[in-house]
Amino acid sequence: MGQEAVTEKLLEIYHRLLDCYRPQHWWPADSPFEVIIGAILTQSAAWSNVEKAIHNLKARDVLSVQALLQLPVEELARLVYPCGYYHAKARKIKSFVEWLAKAYAGDLTALFAHDVSLLRRELLLLPGIGEETADSIILYAARKPIFVIDAYTRRIVRRLGLAPDVYSYGGFQDLFMRHLPPDEALFNEYHALLVRHGKETCRKTALCERCCLAPLCPAAGAR
Repeated sequence: MGQEAVTEKLLEIYHRLLDCYRPQHWWPADSPFEVIIGAILTQSAAWSNVEKAIHNLKARDVLSVQALLQLPVEELARLVYPCGYYHAKARKIKSFVEWLAKAYAGDLTALFAHDVSLLRRELLLLPGIGEETADSIILYAARKPIFVIDAYTRRIVRRLGLAPDVYSYGGFQDLFMRHLPPDEALFNEYHALLVRHGKETCRKTALCERCCLAPLCPAAGAR
């Protein structure tokens, strides 16, 4: 499939998903800092449990850099208990805020002044922040154009036949970054729609009979 054909198919997928689910208004957070904390907490966790952990942090009034710096890691672990792996996630959050305070005086604006490439490199050096978490921070907190890849996106793209020989995170990301305009709003909405579709329709056992992408999907015809 040529580059123009891939672009056309990716855009058709986007518009079909948008028509089906409408705008997702993702990420649900009151501040970029809350997005970052949520991006760490959502690792291997259902979003409903992340919301409980965020609620605990807000109720304790510690959802800020300075408050988290002063909060003992054991107490932080208790607050984020609902989202699982709470000891590890508490350490990741403490590592992030300590680094942010030391390197940028706690100022996200200074951190986000970097271009995408440098910002991503800095985030990936931090303990517990992998590619998906770093890219979620860049897209949803810094509001810079990078496409987030997750398990839902991989599954949908594979079933649609768009990446039959792609296995790496970067390979899947390159599919979107090379064939779509570098538009933060587009990447934001597209990724959120893919997550919604993966949860509701293109599950491990796909519900092809109700799928808005079925006319485009080789896997749907094989089921």
